[in-house]
Amino acid sequence: MSNTATLATSSPLSDRIQAMNESATIAMAKKCRELVAKGFDVINLSFGEPDFQTPQYIKDAAKKALDDGYTFYTPVPGIPELRQAICDKFKRDNQLEYQPNQIVVSTGAKQSLANAVLSLVNPGDEVIVFSPYWVSYEEMVKLAEGTTVPLAGTLENDYKVTAKQFEAAITERTKLIMYSSPCNPTGSVFSREELGAIAAVLARHPHVYALADEIYEYINFVGEHVSLAQFPEVKDRVLTVNGFSKGYAMTGWRLGYLAARTDIASACEKMQSQITSGTCSITQRAGVAALNGGRASADEMTAAYRRRRDLVLEMVKDIPGLKTPTPSGAFYIFPEVSAYFGRTAPDGSTIGNATDLAMYLLNDALVSAVSGEAFGASDCIRFSTAAADDKLVEAFRRVKESLAKL
Repeated sequence: MSNTATLATSSPLSDRIQAMNESATIAMAKKCRELVAKGFDVINLSFGEPDFQTPQYIKDAAKKALDDGYTFYTPVPGIPELRQAICDKFKRDNQLEYQPNQIVVSTGAKQSLANAVLSLVNPGDEVIVFSPYWVSYEEMVKLAEGTTVPLAGTLENDYKVTAKQFEAAITERTKLIMYSSPCNPTGSVFSREELGAIAAVLARHPHVYALADEIYEYINFVGEHVSLAQFPEVKDRVLTVNGFSKGYAMTGWRLGYLAARTDIASACEKMQSQITSGTCSITQRAGVAALNGGRASADEMTAAYRRRRDLVLEMVKDIPGLKTPTPSGAFYIFPEVSAYFGRTAPDGSTIGNATDLAMYLLNDALVSAVSGEAFGASDCIRFSTAAADDKLVEAFRRVKESLAKL
């Protein structure tokens, strides 16, 4: 075969994109929508999205921004008013002092995370990812040509990694750790004592940085939210990411931010300047209103999420084979489901793993959930509890009925 023919039949896609996986949560939501389009009554518990509307005062601020003609490019790291409001939020909620030049506003917290990874990680650098982890962490490390080192917390410890585990995983090639608290997918929340022990490990290893994902900060059922950056001995090596999608029900607005020491923030700004530049001007004005408007709406939503969590846990207790820790935050349950592996479905197929079980529940129960394999926990399944009470009751009635057929 000629070289010309070989080039014509080979894929034009880069090795980079072919090595990446599609987001499992988005992929399952797509399958769910396909079934809905065919007329099936699917209950979608796969997506990490609040089912509440954005509070009206935030919408009003966006409308005013439009009426005021606020439709032009903004500075790459965000408008000054929003960066100052974020600094005020850190001081008010987290007792952390930042200056506006340490804040980079992005098109969602996902972009903030990607900016951070791409700005810090070199090819071959190791990134310790506390597992179970949000599905995109590993793919971001791949994009930066780093090496992901998953570090799994145990079911008995609510899936939380210990400081002892963390220290044992550090090598001379370790550059970064990534984690979320409250955690997606487990709902676990690190206590002050636990994060203090992790900070002490970081302090002993000055070549290691930390990327703390706090997007679920306001959806916390145990009271105190602790930021790793609150420990002064490591603050300069902690990058804190947060946003508006969960606490303010602003998923479609795409607004997140990062706080870091000045040189790292500047690097993230440079990265963003070559990819998207500044995020939507209208969204940023809405973000200012959200932060300056207090937490009342967020607290109301959190109370609803807590009630739903308790409702779901009560139902799950009656389903044999599901080992489900009590989430301390976020809006998910993450049961261990390996008791069903090896069982036979009514159509004769075998449930070999969590992915098989998630697909079985989608097709048989018409309930959409996400396999834990994408979160680094192959024996688990994630169900979102961000749905109306009646939907949750019906969903887990169906799940119980379907699992009983195996």
